[in-house]
Amino acid sequence: MMFWKSVVVKLWGTILLLVSVVLFFLTFLLLQLFENFHVNEVEDQMEGIGVKVNEIVSDHQKTGSALEAVSQITDAYSARAIVLNRDGAYWISPAKNNLPKLPKPAITDDPKLSDVLTEQETVSKKGDFSFEIDGQAQHNRILIVGVPIETFDGEPGAVYVYQSLDVIEETTDNAKKIIYIGAGIAIILTTIFAFFLSTRITSPLRNMRQAALEVAEGKFDTHVPVLTKDEIGELATAFNKMGTQLTANITALNQEKEQLSGILSSMADGVMTLNEKGEMLITNPPAEQFLASWMYEKNVFDRDDKPLPEPVKTLFQEVTRTEKEQVTEVTYQGRSWVLLMTPLYNQTEVRGAVAVLRDMTEERRLDQLRKGFIANVSHELRTPISMLQGYSEAIVDDVAGSEEEEKEIARIIYEESLRMGRLVNELLDLARLETGHFQLNTTDIRMNEFSERVVSKFKTMARDEGIQLLYDGLKHDDIMLTIDPDRIEQVVTNLIDNAIRHSKAGGYVKVQAREQHDHIRISITDTGSGIPKEDLPFVFERFYKADKARTRGKSGTGLGLAIAKNIVEAHGGQISVHSKVEKGTTFAFTLPRG
Repeated sequence: MMFWKSVVVKLWGTILLLVSVVLFFLTFLLLQLFENFHVNEVEDQMEGIGVKVNEIVSDHQKTGSALEAVSQITDAYSARAIVLNRDGAYWISPAKNNLPKLPKPAITDDPKLSDVLTEQETVSKKGDFSFEIDGQAQHNRILIVGVPIETFDGEPGAVYVYQSLDVIEETTDNAKKIIYIGAGIAIILTTIFAFFLSTRITSPLRNMRQAALEVAEGKFDTHVPVLTKDEIGELATAFNKMGTQLTANITALNQEKEQLSGILSSMADGVMTLNEKGEMLITNPPAEQFLASWMYEKNVFDRDDKPLPEPVKTLFQEVTRTEKEQVTEVTYQGRSWVLLMTPLYNQTEVRGAVAVLRDMTEERRLDQLRKGFIANVSHELRTPISMLQGYSEAIVDDVAGSEEEEKEIARIIYEESLRMGRLVNELLDLARLETGHFQLNTTDIRMNEFSERVVSKFKTMARDEGIQLLYDGLKHDDIMLTIDPDRIEQVVTNLIDNAIRHSKAGGYVKVQAREQHDHIRISITDTGSGIPKEDLPFVFERFYKADKARTRGKSGTGLGLAIAKNIVEAHGGQISVHSKVEKGTTFAFTLPRG
């Protein structure tokens, strides 16, 4: 079926049909021309015979010799002659050419043929005449020509020369055969030529068709050979230019797509593109994280349909209705997201929207920390300032009744000023640690010697509190570490001080150092009140205190653990805590071994 639908067959068939139609009409016209030509030729010939008979009859004195001459002439042309006068005398030449005898009534009764006698006009007639052969009437098609003459006695008469049309048709058939053979040869040659021409014309078209299919499959570097300089060659050249331009355009589009994909993937904000139906088209990793949080919270597990959160749907409907930018904020899985959606236009109509999702969790947390920091600093400063103000007023108003009371008031003022100084210094240290604006003064120290020295500072304090202070050092005394001894001593001091302050009399505090692979692990374990599990994630934040009432006495500033965490991490280590309420707490940190 594909063969019959090809351009080659169609072009070949068109040329063949056109030539066949032309040959058909040409053959028809030629046949008519040859047939008329032969008939006219025979008519002229027989008319000439009639004229010749008239001359013979006029020139010969003897009737017998004249008729013999007429018979010889007609026999030479495969015809027969009839001489007839007005008196009814009738003579016909002998039948030497198998032509039947034409009866006299066939002439005299025919209106047209009888005009030769009556009107002395030359006439010709072609048709079917009745002959008598062996006593039987038969029909034969003949051509008869009548010419007026003067008979032997000077009377007007007529000579009729007739010939069978079979002779004429035989000649015509031969001409027809020649015409048919010529037409057949012309059709065969036309078929070959048309097939060759159509193949030559369509071969480049087939090449271009194959190239177009390859381009449709993504092979944009396909080229068509330019074989000619005609319209087909120009078409091939245009196709090659189109392929080159298409390759350049596709390359540019791919580069833009890769750039866009890279930009979207590297963006910290989530991006979602929606079509006019509110269906998601493009998302980047942060947007996927947002959708995953929403799906987990709403127990949605079918991602094939690309479901859209209800707040996003509502925002999209509002954007398409107002055709203006809209903003909203949602919270999923403890994370806050701000959605900014802008309409996308297709000339004058909204064809979708693009939503930018920004994770504001850290900003909200920092905002809370800022507010908490202000509240905590205000709270920590309010107590000593109030005491300083109160006892200062007592001194100014001379409230103290004795020298000892004045010394006590002065001592309290001094202690509270020291407390305020420690708070300010710790805030400054923490700020420098968190911003990285500090430098570690590292040196090589023996870890056992360093740890024993720091622990020994708290023996008196532990004894006064009724707490047993234990130290379990490293097995090898020659282990060296490169650290900032002052900063690490600050960490150990803070942890031991917290352990002693939060332990009851009769308990113990154990400091232990262990060698583990490529680092040293130092842990401080106490048998104190412990830390509730809900507070464990926040113990290293600023101003954290297990004592919720923030009472004076055992409570510190709440900055020690935050400072300790930053110092340990600055050394490349890690700090952790494990605790059970009324069982005790273990703080541990690691330091890399150079």
